Amino acid sequence: MELIILLTVLAAAGIAGTGVAFWLVYRSRVDGKRVENAKEEANSVLVQAEEEKRRILLETQEEVLKLRSTGEQEIKEQRQELNRLEHRYLQREEQLEKKGEALEKQRVTLSVKESEVEQTLEQVNELKDQQIRALEEAAGMTVDEARELIVREGEEKARHELARRTYDLEREYKVTAEENARRIITLAINRLATDVVSETTTSIVSLPNDEMKGRLIGREGRNIRALESMTGVDIVIDDTPEIVTLSCFDPVRREVARLALERLVSDGRIQPARIEDMVNRAQVDIEQTIWKAGEQSTFDVGLSGIDPELIRYLGQLKYRYSYGENVLKHSIEVCLLSGMLAAEVGANIQVAKIGGLLHDVGKALTHEVAGPHAEIGAELAQKFGINHNSYLSILEHHDDEHSTIESFIVASADAISAARPGARKESLEQYVKRLRDLEDTAIGFGGVERAFAIQAGREVRVMVKPTDIDDIGSAELARDIARKVEEDLVFPGQIKVTVIRETRNVEIAR
Repeated sequence: MELIILLTVLAAAGIAGTGVAFWLVYRSRVDGKRVENAKEEANSVLVQAEEEKRRILLETQEEVLKLRSTGEQEIKEQRQELNRLEHRYLQREEQLEKKGEALEKQRVTLSVKESEVEQTLEQVNELKDQQIRALEEAAGMTVDEARELIVREGEEKARHELARRTYDLEREYKVTAEENARRIITLAINRLATDVVSETTTSIVSLPNDEMKGRLIGREGRNIRALESMTGVDIVIDDTPEIVTLSCFDPVRREVARLALERLVSDGRIQPARIEDMVNRAQVDIEQTIWKAGEQSTFDVGLSGIDPELIRYLGQLKYRYSYGENVLKHSIEVCLLSGMLAAEVGANIQVAKIGGLLHDVGKALTHEVAGPHAEIGAELAQKFGINHNSYLSILEHHDDEHSTIESFIVASADAISAARPGARKESLEQYVKRLRDLEDTAIGFGGVERAFAIQAGREVRVMVKPTDIDDIGSAELARDIARKVEEDLVFPGQIKVTVIRETRNVEIAR
């Protein structure tokens, strides 16, 4: 049994060994074929690489040859261009040499001619000196004397010719200028309708009966003293029946006293404590009235953006009068006129209206601050941020010279408003004196025969002696009289100066 098993094992081992041998032989054959195939593929790759190498080399050689050919062509063209430029520079050099030679010849020729001209000038100067000496001997005067005589005669002729031309030009342009000025001012005035102011500066309080006077005075005058001390107003109680007069330089204080006094009379209880209460209430009411008046004035003229404090000062003008004319109404009128005139002539309407409304605002402080109201008003406007051109209009509205057209417009509107009939009151004595001064000023000039002030002092007509003054001289006389009136007299608006000879010459004194 063991032998059989052993033989079986040996047989199996022999079979397995034979199988292994056969597998090894087969494997070696397969690997050999793969090696041969790999060698063939490698040879094929090498052959292809060699062919690609030769192709690339050929392409590279062709590219190199092409680049070399292109480079040689460009070098050839550059050489040709350089040769052309060199030839051109040589030609220019030859031309410059030829021109230099020609200029040298011209210089020599000019030098010769210059010497000839100098010789000729010397001869001419000698002949000129001989002729001048001969002329001086014949005329009996030197050249300087003759020159002075000719210049003097020329100046006289030129002065006369200039005066004549000035006369003709003035006549020509005055017609158109006067027509345009009349049209513009007439349009502005016609568009503005205002009431003629007729209020007086005296405040009067009516009483129900004369018994009220004693109650106002009080025991030993305590009531009237309390009222005067609290308001700063002088109260005049005289024999005039049922009337009490209030006197004070400050119109606002006078108005406070008037309102408080009227309320005391209406209430009937008059004593120091009641007086103090009424005065305080009147002050509050007047402050509100001042503010409303200032604010209403800005609404009426269509202005906004003005500082409230400046509006309050403007409202105080409601109680201020100048020559019997209410200053606030006058300011509103000047503002509207300024805006209309500015629109007509193409100026800045806003600047002109602000300047016109505030031109007299300084009068609200003239009883507190020393100085002209124009300067006070201008400083006040500048303090509260008013633009520079409107500031100049306020500052210069009484000046003869103006920095801007708006300043001139405001001054003109102020004169128009003040010169309006009924705008200002004037006593008979002042009126007669103003007319007499106007006539005396005109008669004071030489050649004037008579002078007449007409049109309520708006015009002065001067009769001249025809033998002493000609037409051109009468034009100069009209200007001189107008200038003298401006310098010596104070008047509202403007005065027309008419000099009458054979013609009329008119000037305006502003």
